[in-house]
Amino acid sequence: MAPNPQSISVIIPALDEEARIAATLAALRHVATITSAEVVVVDGGSVDRTVEIVRGFDFAQLIECGVANRGLQMNEGSRAARGDALLFLHADVELPRDALDAINNALADERALGGCFQIRFPKDAPASLRAVAWGINLRTRVFRTATGDQAIFTRRSVFEEVGGYRNVPLMEDIVLFNEIKRRGRVVVLDERVTVSPRRWLKRGVWRTVLLMYALRFGYWIGLSPTTLKRFFVDVR
Repeated sequence: MAPNPQSISVIIPALDEEARIAATLAALRHVATITSAEVVVVDGGSVDRTVEIVRGFDFAQLIECGVANRGLQMNEGSRAARGDALLFLHADVELPRDALDAINNALADERALGGCFQIRFPKDAPASLRAVAWGINLRTRVFRTATGDQAIFTRRSVFEEVGGYRNVPLMEDIVLFNEIKRRGRVVVLDERVTVSPRRWLKRGVWRTVLLMYALRFGYWIGLSPTTLKRFFVDVR
C-alpha cells in the first residue's frame, strides 16, 4: 500500500445496462480496500432494470441525471464524489481485486497525474480477442493513450483543472486523457481490467477493430466527434 493513500471515487456511467451492471458492481464488492472508496453510478435515463439493480447494492450511490451522454454523466458523478482521486469505470468493465492499491501506488509519485489499466477479455472469449487485447495494450504502453474501457483515473485536482469531460458525443475519454498527458506524467498500470466482448461479438471482431482504428484516425486528422458519431453504433 502506498503511503498517504488517496481516497478514491469510482464513477460509473450507465444507460440500459441491466445485462452487465450487476457483474460490474459485484466485482467491485470484492476489490481490495473497497472500504476506502466510494462508488457512484450515474444513470442516463435507462428504461430497463438498470436503476433497480443498482439500488440492490447498498455500497453504491445512485444519481439519476436523465442525460444520455457518457461524458456529462461522469462529470455529474465527479461533482457528487468526495474522493481525492477519480476512477471512471464503464458499466461493462470489471476491476481486478488489487485495482485501488495499484492506483494508490501509482499516485504515491507526485509527478503522476493519472493513468489507466491494461485490458483483457474473459477466458471464454474467442481467441482472436486475445490478439486484440495484446494490440490495445501494446498501443497503450508505447503511445501512452487510453480509452474509457481501460478505466481511466486521475487526481481530482487535475480533472478540475482540465475542465472535466468535454460535451461531445464520442471520443470524450481520449480527449480527457490527452489533456491530462499534456500536463504531466500518466501511468499505464500492469494490472488488467476485464472488458466485456459484447461489442466485438455483435459486429464481428476484425470489423470492430477496423472501425475503432478508423474512428481514431478520423479524430487524429481533425474530424469532429459529432461527425465521427455518425459512423459509430453503440452496443449494449
